[in-house]
Amino acid sequence: MKVELSPTRENYLKMIIRLSKRKKVVRVNSLAKELKLRMSSVSEALKLLKDDGLVTHEKYGYIELTEKGSKIAEEVFSRHEVLFAFLTKILGIDPVTADKDACKMEHVISPATWSKLISFVKEFSD
Repeated sequence: MKVELSPTRENYLKMIIRLSKRKKVVRVNSLAKELKLRMSSVSEALKLLKDDGLVTHEKYGYIELTEKGSKIAEEVFSRHEVLFAFLTKILGIDPVTADKDACKMEHVISPATWSKLISFVKEFSD
């Protein structure tokens, strides 16, 4: 069963995986700081992600992605990275704008467009 996630929830997962690559552990305060949100908002979102089986988190504890959450996070992270590279390296968009645009695009790009974009990027980089 595929979990349908909002862009906001996908962003949480993406940020958790980003933070986990930089730090040994991810906590609510570091996630809130990165997302520029209140800790109470992050705690509420984590409850929803936990209910969906995407994270494990106990109050005042570390945040960890489940296997299912990690898979989704990696997919979103990968889309962001490819879109960012396409926008900066191929289209010449400045990194700040490219990061913002990639963050929006990663949630709405269709599988057909994604497939064509991947093929184009591979062809372009050969």
